[in-house]
Amino acid sequence: MFNTIFKYLFKDIAVDLGTVNSLVYVRGRGIVINEPSVVAVNQKTGQILAIGTEAKEMVGRTPSYIQAIRPLVRGVISDFEITEQMLRYFIEKIHQGRILPFSWPRIIIGIPCGVTEVERKAVFDAAKSAGAREVYLIEEPIAAAIGARLPIQEAKGNFIVDIGGGTSEVAVISLGGIVVSKSLKVAGNKLNEDIIDYMQQKYKVLIGERTAERVKISIGEAITTSKEKKEAAIRGRNLITGLPEEIIVSCDDIKMAMEKSVSQIIEAVKTTIEETPPEILADIMQDGIYLSGGGALLSGLDVLISKETKMPVKIIEDPLTAVVRGGGIALEHIDTFKQILSQTEYQEPPQ
Repeated sequence: MFNTIFKYLFKDIAVDLGTVNSLVYVRGRGIVINEPSVVAVNQKTGQILAIGTEAKEMVGRTPSYIQAIRPLVRGVISDFEITEQMLRYFIEKIHQGRILPFSWPRIIIGIPCGVTEVERKAVFDAAKSAGAREVYLIEEPIAAAIGARLPIQEAKGNFIVDIGGGTSEVAVISLGGIVVSKSLKVAGNKLNEDIIDYMQQKYKVLIGERTAERVKISIGEAITTSKEKKEAAIRGRNLITGLPEEIIVSCDDIKMAMEKSVSQIIEAVKTTIEETPPEILADIMQDGIYLSGGGALLSGLDVLISKETKMPVKIIEDPLTAVVRGGGIALEHIDTFKQILSQTEYQEPPQ
Protein backbone atom coordinates (compact mmCIF):
# COMPACT_ATOMS: atom_id res chain seq x y z
CA MET A 1 0.00 0.00 0.00
CA PHE A 2 2.73 2.44 0.99
CA ASN A 3 4.70 1.59 -2.19
CA THR A 4 1.63 2.54 -4.24
CA ILE A 5 1.27 5.85 -2.40
CA PHE A 6 5.00 6.61 -2.77
CA LYS A 7 4.84 5.85 -6.49
CA TYR A 8 2.52 8.81 -6.99
CA LEU A 9 3.95 11.04 -4.27
CA PHE A 10 7.62 10.86 -5.35
CA LYS A 11 8.74 11.67 -8.88
CA ASP A 12 11.65 9.22 -8.91
CA ILE A 13 14.00 9.69 -11.85
CA ALA A 14 16.74 7.98 -13.85
CA VAL A 15 19.47 10.17 -15.32
CA ASP A 16 21.92 9.61 -18.15
CA LEU A 17 24.44 12.26 -17.12
CA GLY A 18 26.27 12.53 -20.42
CA THR A 19 29.26 14.59 -21.52
CA VAL A 20 27.27 16.10 -24.42
CA ASN A 21 23.60 15.61 -23.48
CA SER A 22 21.75 14.69 -20.29
CA LEU A 23 18.50 12.73 -20.40
CA VAL A 24 16.02 12.30 -17.57
CA TYR A 25 13.40 9.57 -17.19
CA VAL A 26 10.54 10.07 -14.73
CA ARG A 27 8.89 6.97 -13.28
CA GLY A 28 5.49 6.42 -14.88
CA ARG A 29 6.03 9.12 -17.54
CA GLY A 30 9.10 8.13 -19.56
CA ILE A 31 11.83 10.43 -20.92
CA VAL A 32 10.87 14.03 -20.18
CA ILE A 33 14.20 15.89 -20.51
CA ASN A 34 16.84 15.69 -23.22
CA GLU A 35 19.07 18.76 -22.99
CA PRO A 36 22.73 19.64 -23.60
CA SER A 37 25.04 19.22 -20.59
CA VAL A 38 25.99 22.90 -20.74
CA VAL A 39 25.85 25.63 -18.10
CA ALA A 40 26.33 29.36 -18.85
CA VAL A 41 28.22 31.14 -16.05
CA ASN A 42 29.01 34.81 -15.47
CA GLN A 43 32.75 34.64 -14.72
CA LYS A 44 32.69 38.01 -12.94
CA THR A 45 30.02 37.17 -10.40
CA GLY A 46 29.96 33.35 -10.53
CA GLN A 47 26.21 33.51 -11.21
CA ILE A 48 24.67 30.73 -13.29
CA LEU A 49 22.69 32.35 -16.10
CA ALA A 50 21.29 29.38 -17.98
CA ILE A 51 21.37 25.59 -18.07
CA GLY A 52 20.76 23.06 -20.83
CA THR A 53 19.23 24.14 -24.17
CA GLU A 54 19.12 27.81 -23.21
CA ALA A 55 22.82 27.75 -22.24
CA LYS A 56 23.85 26.08 -25.50
CA GLU A 57 21.98 28.72 -27.52
CA MET A 58 24.09 31.38 -25.78
CA VAL A 59 27.39 29.85 -27.00
CA GLY A 60 29.24 32.33 -29.22
CA ARG A 61 26.62 35.05 -28.73
CA THR A 62 27.66 36.49 -25.36
CA PRO A 63 30.32 38.83 -23.91
CA SER A 64 33.67 37.23 -23.11
CA TYR A 65 32.98 37.12 -19.37
CA ILE A 66 30.00 34.78 -19.90
CA GLN A 67 31.32 31.27 -20.43
CA ALA A 68 29.52 28.09 -21.45
CA ILE A 69 30.88 25.24 -19.32
CA ARG A 70 30.49 21.50 -19.76
CA PRO A 71 30.66 20.22 -16.15
CA LEU A 72 31.35 16.65 -17.31
CA VAL A 73 34.48 15.83 -19.26
CA ARG A 74 34.89 12.37 -20.81
CA GLY A 75 32.15 10.91 -18.68
CA VAL A 76 33.28 12.19 -15.27
CA ILE A 77 32.56 15.30 -13.22
CA SER A 78 35.09 18.08 -13.74
CA ASP A 79 33.14 20.78 -11.87
CA PHE A 80 31.26 19.49 -8.83
CA GLU A 81 29.25 22.62 -7.99
CA ILE A 82 28.03 23.19 -11.54
CA THR A 83 27.08 19.51 -11.92
CA GLU A 84 25.09 19.82 -8.69
CA GLN A 85 23.33 22.92 -10.04
CA MET A 86 22.53 21.16 -13.31
CA LEU A 87 21.03 18.16 -11.47
CA ARG A 88 19.04 20.50 -9.23
CA TYR A 89 17.75 22.29 -12.34
CA PHE A 90 16.51 18.99 -13.79
CA ILE A 91 14.83 18.01 -10.50
CA GLU A 92 13.16 21.41 -10.12
CA LYS A 93 12.00 21.36 -13.74
CA ILE A 94 10.31 17.99 -13.19
CA HIS A 95 8.73 19.22 -9.93
CA GLN A 96 7.84 22.57 -11.53
CA GLY A 97 10.13 24.43 -9.16
CA ARG A 98 8.73 22.99 -5.93
CA ILE A 99 10.87 20.43 -4.08
CA LEU A 100 9.44 19.79 -0.64
CA PRO A 101 11.36 17.58 1.82
CA PHE A 102 8.74 14.81 1.55
CA SER A 103 8.98 14.82 -2.26
CA TRP A 104 12.74 14.44 -2.65
CA PRO A 105 13.19 11.88 -5.44
CA ARG A 106 15.07 8.63 -5.62
CA ILE A 107 17.65 8.85 -8.44
CA ILE A 108 19.40 6.25 -10.56
CA ILE A 109 22.40 7.67 -12.45
CA GLY A 110 24.40 5.98 -15.20
CA ILE A 111 28.19 6.14 -14.88
CA PRO A 112 31.08 4.81 -17.03
CA CYS A 113 32.31 1.40 -15.90
CA GLY A 114 35.91 2.65 -15.67
CA VAL A 115 35.36 5.37 -13.06
CA THR A 116 37.40 5.50 -9.86
CA GLU A 117 35.90 5.47 -6.36
CA VAL A 118 36.60 9.21 -6.11
CA GLU A 119 34.73 9.89 -9.37
CA ARG A 120 31.91 7.58 -8.26
CA LYS A 121 31.61 9.45 -4.94
CA ALA A 122 31.53 12.80 -6.79
CA VAL A 123 28.43 11.72 -8.74
CA PHE A 124 26.81 10.33 -5.59
CA ASP A 125 27.49 13.52 -3.57
CA ALA A 126 26.36 15.84 -6.39
CA ALA A 127 23.02 14.03 -6.64
CA LYS A 128 22.57 14.06 -2.85
CA SER A 129 23.37 17.78 -2.66
CA ALA A 130 20.93 18.46 -5.51
CA GLY A 131 18.06 17.05 -3.42
CA ALA A 132 17.99 13.28 -3.97
CA ARG A 133 16.43 11.09 -1.27
CA GLU A 134 18.35 8.00 -2.36
CA VAL A 135 21.05 7.67 -5.02
CA TYR A 136 21.89 4.55 -6.99
CA LEU A 137 24.67 4.33 -9.57
CA ILE A 138 24.48 1.91 -12.46
CA GLU A 139 27.24 1.23 -14.99
CA GLU A 140 26.26 2.58 -18.41
CA PRO A 141 26.83 -0.70 -20.31
CA ILE A 142 24.46 -2.49 -17.91
CA ALA A 143 21.88 0.29 -18.25
CA ALA A 144 22.22 0.22 -22.06
CA ALA A 145 21.80 -3.58 -22.08
CA ILE A 146 18.65 -3.29 -19.93
CA GLY A 147 17.39 -0.57 -22.30
CA ALA A 148 18.00 -2.95 -25.22
CA ARG A 149 15.95 -5.63 -23.37
CA LEU A 150 18.88 -8.05 -23.31
CA PRO A 151 18.60 -10.99 -20.86
CA ILE A 152 21.42 -9.73 -18.63
CA GLN A 153 20.24 -11.59 -15.52
CA GLU A 154 20.47 -14.99 -17.18
CA ALA A 155 23.57 -17.19 -17.26
CA LYS A 156 24.25 -16.02 -20.79
CA GLY A 157 26.78 -13.71 -22.37
CA ASN A 158 25.66 -10.28 -23.61
CA PHE A 159 28.19 -8.11 -25.46
CA ILE A 160 27.44 -4.39 -25.63
CA VAL A 161 29.43 -1.44 -26.95
CA ASP A 162 28.12 1.94 -25.74
CA ILE A 163 29.72 4.85 -27.64
CA GLY A 164 28.73 8.16 -26.09
CA GLY A 165 30.12 11.67 -26.35
CA GLY A 166 32.97 11.37 -23.85
CA THR A 167 33.60 7.65 -23.39
CA SER A 168 33.19 4.33 -25.17
CA GLU A 169 32.21 1.44 -22.92
CA VAL A 170 32.79 -2.14 -24.05
CA ALA A 171 31.37 -4.81 -21.74
CA VAL A 172 30.42 -8.47 -21.53
CA ILE A 173 27.52 -8.98 -19.10
CA SER A 174 26.20 -12.19 -17.54
CA LEU A 175 24.09 -12.92 -14.44
CA GLY A 176 23.53 -9.21 -13.86
CA GLY A 177 27.23 -8.31 -13.63
CA ILE A 178 30.10 -7.24 -15.85
CA VAL A 179 32.42 -10.15 -16.66
CA VAL A 180 34.93 -8.22 -18.82
CA SER A 181 34.97 -4.51 -19.64
CA LYS A 182 37.00 -1.76 -21.27
CA SER A 183 36.41 1.97 -20.91
CA LEU A 184 38.25 4.39 -23.18
CA LYS A 185 38.17 8.15 -23.54
CA VAL A 186 37.63 7.91 -27.28
CA ALA A 187 34.08 8.64 -28.42
CA GLY A 188 31.95 11.21 -30.26
CA ASN A 189 33.79 14.31 -29.00
CA LYS A 190 37.18 12.83 -29.94
CA LEU A 191 35.90 12.17 -33.47
CA ASN A 192 34.88 15.84 -33.70
CA GLU A 193 38.37 16.88 -32.54
CA ASP A 194 39.92 14.59 -35.16
CA ILE A 195 37.91 16.29 -37.91
CA ILE A 196 38.91 19.77 -36.66
CA ASP A 197 42.62 18.77 -36.60
CA TYR A 198 42.41 17.18 -40.05
CA MET A 199 40.86 20.32 -41.59
CA GLN A 200 43.67 22.43 -40.14
CA GLN A 201 46.41 20.12 -41.37
CA LYS A 202 45.10 19.39 -44.87
CA TYR A 203 43.10 22.49 -45.82
CA LYS A 204 44.58 25.05 -43.38
CA VAL A 205 41.03 25.92 -42.34
CA LEU A 206 39.87 26.29 -38.75
CA ILE A 207 36.34 25.04 -38.08
CA GLY A 208 34.27 24.90 -34.91
CA GLU A 209 32.98 21.93 -32.94
CA ARG A 210 29.43 22.36 -34.22
CA THR A 211 30.60 22.28 -37.84
CA ALA A 212 32.68 19.16 -37.17
CA GLU A 213 29.68 17.48 -35.53
CA ARG A 214 27.42 18.39 -38.44
CA VAL A 215 29.78 17.09 -41.12
CA LYS A 216 30.42 13.89 -39.12
CA ILE A 217 26.68 13.18 -38.99
CA SER A 218 25.95 14.15 -42.61
CA ILE A 219 28.78 12.42 -44.50
CA GLY A 220 30.94 10.66 -41.90
CA GLU A 221 31.45 6.91 -42.26
CA ALA A 222 33.69 4.29 -40.70
CA ILE A 223 33.94 2.21 -43.87
CA THR A 224 32.94 2.91 -47.46
CA THR A 225 29.48 1.38 -47.86
CA SER A 226 28.41 2.80 -51.24
CA LYS A 227 29.94 3.80 -54.55
CA GLU A 228 28.45 7.27 -54.28
CA LYS A 229 30.92 9.83 -52.91
CA LYS A 230 29.15 12.12 -50.46
CA GLU A 231 30.37 15.68 -50.10
CA ALA A 232 29.61 18.63 -47.84
CA ALA A 233 30.43 22.34 -47.82
CA ILE A 234 32.01 23.63 -44.61
CA ARG A 235 32.89 27.18 -43.65
CA GLY A 236 35.75 28.26 -41.45
CA ARG A 237 38.68 30.64 -41.17
CA ASN A 238 41.72 30.27 -43.39
CA LEU A 239 44.72 30.02 -41.04
CA ILE A 240 47.05 31.67 -43.56
CA THR A 241 44.97 34.65 -44.73
CA GLY A 242 42.79 34.97 -41.63
CA LEU A 243 39.75 35.36 -43.87
CA PRO A 244 36.57 33.26 -44.01
CA GLU A 245 36.63 30.42 -46.52
CA GLU A 246 34.28 27.70 -47.75
CA ILE A 247 35.66 24.35 -48.83
CA ILE A 248 34.12 21.13 -50.12
CA VAL A 249 35.11 17.97 -48.25
CA SER A 250 34.33 14.38 -49.16
CA CYS A 251 33.33 11.39 -47.06
CA ASP A 252 36.85 10.03 -47.67
CA ASP A 253 38.29 13.07 -45.88
CA ILE A 254 36.08 12.52 -42.85
CA LYS A 255 36.77 8.78 -42.81
CA MET A 256 40.53 9.43 -42.90
CA ALA A 257 40.23 12.03 -40.12
CA MET A 258 38.44 9.60 -37.81
CA GLU A 259 40.40 6.48 -38.78
CA LYS A 260 42.78 6.37 -35.81
CA SER A 261 40.06 6.85 -33.18
CA VAL A 262 37.71 4.35 -34.81
CA SER A 263 40.58 1.84 -34.84
CA GLN A 264 41.07 2.36 -31.08
CA ILE A 265 37.40 1.54 -30.42
CA ILE A 266 37.63 -1.60 -32.56
CA GLU A 267 40.85 -2.63 -30.79
CA ALA A 268 39.06 -2.32 -27.43
CA VAL A 269 36.30 -4.60 -28.76
CA LYS A 270 38.87 -7.16 -29.93
CA THR A 271 40.75 -7.07 -26.61
CA THR A 272 37.49 -7.62 -24.73
CA ILE A 273 36.70 -10.62 -26.95
CA GLU A 274 40.15 -12.08 -26.24
CA GLU A 275 39.56 -11.80 -22.47
CA THR A 276 36.03 -13.28 -22.55
CA PRO A 277 35.64 -16.82 -21.14
CA PRO A 278 35.03 -19.41 -23.93
CA GLU A 279 31.55 -20.48 -22.70
CA ILE A 280 30.31 -16.89 -22.73
CA LEU A 281 32.01 -16.24 -26.07
CA ALA A 282 29.95 -19.07 -27.59
CA ASP A 283 26.75 -17.17 -26.63
CA ILE A 284 28.09 -13.95 -28.13
CA MET A 285 29.04 -15.64 -31.40
CA GLN A 286 25.42 -16.73 -31.71
CA ASP A 287 23.68 -13.53 -30.57
CA GLY A 288 26.23 -10.98 -31.75
CA ILE A 289 27.52 -7.62 -30.52
CA TYR A 290 25.07 -4.81 -29.71
CA LEU A 291 25.88 -1.14 -30.35
CA SER A 292 24.32 1.73 -28.38
CA GLY A 293 24.96 5.44 -27.86
CA GLY A 294 25.21 8.21 -30.44
CA GLY A 295 28.41 6.73 -31.88
CA ALA A 296 26.46 3.64 -32.97
CA LEU A 297 24.83 5.83 -35.64
CA LEU A 298 28.15 6.49 -37.41
CA SER A 299 27.56 5.11 -40.88
CA GLY A 300 29.26 1.75 -41.50
CA LEU A 301 30.59 1.30 -37.96
CA ASP A 302 28.53 -1.84 -37.41
CA VAL A 303 29.76 -3.24 -40.74
CA LEU A 304 33.40 -2.50 -39.87
CA ILE A 305 33.19 -4.07 -36.38
CA SER A 306 31.50 -7.15 -37.86
CA LYS A 307 34.23 -7.43 -40.49
CA GLU A 308 37.02 -7.10 -37.91
CA THR A 309 35.53 -9.46 -35.30
CA LYS A 310 33.84 -12.01 -37.62
CA MET A 311 30.67 -11.67 -35.52
CA PRO A 312 27.19 -10.29 -36.22
CA VAL A 313 26.75 -6.70 -35.03
CA LYS A 314 23.39 -5.07 -34.35
CA ILE A 315 22.47 -1.46 -33.59
CA ILE A 316 19.83 -1.43 -30.87
CA GLU A 317 16.59 0.48 -31.32
CA ASP A 318 16.95 4.19 -30.51
CA PRO A 319 20.59 3.89 -29.36
CA LEU A 320 20.78 7.51 -28.16
CA THR A 321 18.35 6.88 -25.30
CA ALA A 322 19.40 3.32 -24.39
CA VAL A 323 21.14 4.21 -21.09
CA VAL A 324 18.33 6.37 -19.70
CA ARG A 325 15.70 3.86 -20.85
CA GLY A 326 17.62 1.13 -19.04
CA GLY A 327 17.80 3.26 -15.92
CA GLY A 328 14.07 3.90 -16.27
CA ILE A 329 13.27 0.20 -16.54
CA ALA A 330 15.37 -0.44 -13.42
CA LEU A 331 13.45 2.36 -11.69
CA GLU A 332 10.05 0.94 -12.68
CA HIS A 333 11.06 -2.56 -11.53
CA ILE A 334 13.46 -1.67 -8.74
CA ASP A 335 12.81 -4.86 -6.77
CA THR A 336 13.77 -6.99 -9.79
CA PHE A 337 16.99 -5.04 -10.36
CA LYS A 338 17.77 -4.35 -6.70
CA GLN A 339 20.81 -6.63 -6.71
CA ILE A 340 22.33 -4.84 -9.70
CA LEU A 341 21.66 -1.43 -8.19
CA SER A 342 22.86 -2.33 -4.70
CA GLN A 343 26.14 -3.53 -6.19
CA THR A 344 26.71 -0.13 -7.75
CA GLU A 345 25.27 2.03 -4.97
CA TYR A 346 28.06 4.07 -3.41
CA GLN A 347 28.92 3.23 0.15
CA GLU A 348 31.47 4.94 2.33
CA PRO A 349 34.61 2.78 2.66
CA PRO A 350 35.38 1.53 6.20
CA GLN A 351 37.56 3.85 8.27
